[in-house]
Amino acid sequence: MYPNLYFAFKDLFGVSLPALRFINSFGFFVALSFIAAAVTLSKELLRKEREGLLQGKDQMVVIGKPASIFELLANFILGFVVAYKLVGLFTLDSSVTANPQDYIKSTAGNFPAGLLLGLILAGWKWYEKNKQKLPQPQEKKIRIWPHDRVGDLTIYAALFGFLGAKIFNSLETWDDFVKDPLGSLFSFSGLTFYGGLICAALAIWYYARKHNIGFWYLNDAAAPGLMLAYAVGRIGCQVAGDGDWGILNSAYYTTGTGKVALASSSDFQRITQQHYTQVYNEFHSVNQIPHLAAKAPSWLPDWLFAYTYPHNVINQGVPIPGCTESSYCSQLPIPVFPTPFYETIVCLGLFFLLWSLRKKLKVPGTLFAVYLAVNGIERFFVEKIRVNTKYDFLPLHPTQAEIISFLLVLAGVILFFKLRSHPPQKDPQTGMPAPDSRT
Repeated sequence: MYPNLYFAFKDLFGVSLPALRFINSFGFFVALSFIAAAVTLSKELLRKEREGLLQGKDQMVVIGKPASIFELLANFILGFVVAYKLVGLFTLDSSVTANPQDYIKSTAGNFPAGLLLGLILAGWKWYEKNKQKLPQPQEKKIRIWPHDRVGDLTIYAALFGFLGAKIFNSLETWDDFVKDPLGSLFSFSGLTFYGGLICAALAIWYYARKHNIGFWYLNDAAAPGLMLAYAVGRIGCQVAGDGDWGILNSAYYTTGTGKVALASSSDFQRITQQHYTQVYNEFHSVNQIPHLAAKAPSWLPDWLFAYTYPHNVINQGVPIPGCTESSYCSQLPIPVFPTPFYETIVCLGLFFLLWSLRKKLKVPGTLFAVYLAVNGIERFFVEKIRVNTKYDFLPLHPTQAEIISFLLVLAGVILFFKLRSHPPQKDPQTGMPAPDSRT
């Protein structure tokens, strides 16, 4: 496992770059997932604009104004923070920067470097705006198309998606949240995808309504990218080992060398008792531990069924013998099913399915309905071998994700047939679909 890119580059390329300690592996792949979603969304919005399904909106802008105090201050703060922390990484004592998360949260840094870059960026903003300054600022009408707003849409999705993911994760791990509310909310791990999806969808709905973007056309354009983003994000879960793994595979155990080996009938009980504290902290029990015995076929590697997540970012498990070079020196004593890897493979396949259907499903919103259904089906079944809190006060003892995924499948099926039974009316003058009013 690679908690951050420093360990990845050191292991894969033999290169030691201290600055890479700041790039968390999970965060890196989350960033890639947003980029992937933004690229596919932009391509789809452009296609729908060429087909006349989406229209631009005229907006008045003021040109020729000098840089405002707010713009200068924003550029100064950005430059100061970046240089203060980044240059400090190379100039401060290694004991201060050894743990990137602690260093980021601390007040340590390089003040002269921060001040210098802050002044440079503020001065550059002043110079650029001063070149374009007019004796009398003018208003100019420009047309902004939906694809021009992809940057704003991505920021909305990122901010509200992260907020929703943290809130829903806190609800799912309520006991841990109560013990340390601030630590839980501001930690670098612990995100619930469906919480992010729900909150981001509400924010995008508001944004689309505000800027007169056809909501169902926007949803259809976003559907393939959402699936691709989820697949890429799960790579981050697998690489970092952030705890989003499966239940124990009791057919194997972890050897002293970190490898997995077939377990006998008594090994599972012996190892769980031996690591009582670790098992209890994860499952809050040593008598009812979710597990499944499944041996890998001879033609597949064992790690596809039983993975130990060495050097995982949450330090879950037992110490790795001989590991001293980092603070990430834990591995699982009993391997688990690597469900993030499974979800990456399945969701990549679903992305290509949605991409192939995007021109065939003509009724606005139906592609998004298919996305809801297949997303829910995928998550519902993978939950059967994932570690998640179950709601014991409900019948069948479902997890939060199982409840939401079931509702998504139901919503997707109902939405698909409802939209197909009420196709959009066409504009009598252009013959094209009228602007979507079902928002």
